[in-house]
Amino acid sequence: MKMTMIQKLAPFAAVAALTLGVAFSSAPAQAEGGENPGLKHVAWSFDGPFGTYDRSELRRGYKVYKEVCSTCHSMNLVHFRNLSEKGGPEFSEAEVKALAAGYQVQDGPNEQGEMFERPGKQSDPFPAPYPNEEAARAALGGAYPPDMSLLVKAREGGASYIYSILTGYTTPPAGAEAVPAGLHYNAAFPGNHIAMPQPLNEGQVDYDDGTPNTLDQEAKDVSAFLAWASEPKLEQRHRLGFQVMVFLIVLSGLLYTVVRKVWSDQH
Repeated sequence: MKMTMIQKLAPFAAVAALTLGVAFSSAPAQAEGGENPGLKHVAWSFDGPFGTYDRSELRRGYKVYKEVCSTCHSMNLVHFRNLSEKGGPEFSEAEVKALAAGYQVQDGPNEQGEMFERPGKQSDPFPAPYPNEEAARAALGGAYPPDMSLLVKAREGGASYIYSILTGYTTPPAGAEAVPAGLHYNAAFPGNHIAMPQPLNEGQVDYDDGTPNTLDQEAKDVSAFLAWASEPKLEQRHRLGFQVMVFLIVLSGLLYTVVRKVWSDQH
């Protein structure tokens, strides 16, 4: 039985679709509600196959993390040098050196076999607020603040989920279950009762670029920063996806021409 031209090209089309799907897949899942009525969807600049990070937003988000979130949450997989890399906040090398040097980091042992403290370096990871999980729980009444390095990828809804939590603190609606002692009501948190008190408030972080420091802005900025931390190579993958798409279009055209020529010689 002779195969039609479409049947001949079908395997190539399948490979092309699979390749594009991998290249253009967006790492942070962006849910639009679903089973969580408190989840808010935000149109992020990094959404979609051609999305990119807003550099100013990432810089502001780092400041929110540094001044607020880092008092409880670690980011063990992010190093100071990452802040100057392409596709991220893109701080200058001098800025990154100054940011790192603002911390005292434990190092050692030295030649005397002793641990010591030194100013932070670009190669250091962000310092954790607690030495271990036990110390964190002891300081926070038993609650354990998760590491934020991959938090956006670990939560359904991605950056929108983080934003919804940060802006979801409110008084319980009429008829709602009483909030247990030590917990707080949050419309976006599953079950609505969360151990973390409201971390952000309007005017809490002063922005260097003059952006209004509303609660909504602070929440958006730090959510975007955490999205970048979870997927720092997103822009590179998007560029690669576009290049692959162009290549496959050209290749498909050539294959179509070749197959048409070959089959035309059979008649």
